Amino acid sequence: MGGGLAMALRDHAETITGVDMNAQVRQYALANGIVDSVTDDLYKGVHEADTVILAAPVRVITEILQKRIGSYLRSNTLLIDIGSTKYDICESMGHLPVGINAIGGHPMTGKENSGIEAADPTIYHGRPFVLCKTRRTTPSTRLRALLMVEAIGAEVIEMEAERHDRIVAGISHLPYILSASMVATVAKEAGQDEAFWQLAAGGFRDMSRLAASDIKMMGDILSTNTRAVATLLAMFRVQLAQIETMLISGEHDKLIGALRPVRKARLDWVENYEQKRNGHTNGQTRQPTEGTHESSG
Repeated sequence: MGGGLAMALRDHAETITGVDMNAQVRQYALANGIVDSVTDDLYKGVHEADTVILAAPVRVITEILQKRIGSYLRSNTLLIDIGSTKYDICESMGHLPVGINAIGGHPMTGKENSGIEAADPTIYHGRPFVLCKTRRTTPSTRLRALLMVEAIGAEVIEMEAERHDRIVAGISHLPYILSASMVATVAKEAGQDEAFWQLAAGGFRDMSRLAASDIKMMGDILSTNTRAVATLLAMFRVQLAQIETMLISGEHDKLIGALRPVRKARLDWVENYEQKRNGHTNGQTRQPTEGTHESSG
């Protein structure tokens, strides 16, 4: 995600510095022109930056915010993250020194493949990019963040951090758990009958895609959004139990009746939101008028 963001900002930043502890990642990013320079020293990477983007697992971001980065940054530096949960991060940002302009961010996009080799600047095009204000968000902070999001072709959506976490629990974190649970179920059955894997096709491929997500990233996400995810899981279990009851009791007409509005809800979502978003991808977005010096780590 960080590599793709650096690539998307290439034409909008004078200099991009990448910070990473992995030497191979640094070498790849530098050799492929994703960044202009690299370092494994956080202070060296950020202390002269106008804008700092934290692209790391959620717990790593909160640790950086709580322990180190506040004393490394210049006054008036824009600090933004792209972590998948926002409440803990935004709370930590609120305790940064006065003068640091911090705002929480979350691009609603991604791939199941992780690593710098999978970096893709186009994944942000037309996708929602949530911004969550903190106690260190000034009007200037917000404007600079808006300009950055516009530069990568994403669609800005502003909301409170707690509301964001409740929503993504349903549309992102719950789907991951369901995908992983389905793969675990099929894998267990395939241990007795290899044909499960041999016959698996499009439906299984689509439903199982999220199960291939980065484990470290997803573990951090789930552990920092436990209450919201648990609530949505309970709601899902109710829905699943109702379908199970209708199946066992042979109430097929009732089952069809229950599934019909679900199908309509899915079709309406595609028509009303996804098609509009895909149309936006082919359109033009206003570009920022001010240059930035980006540092992602």
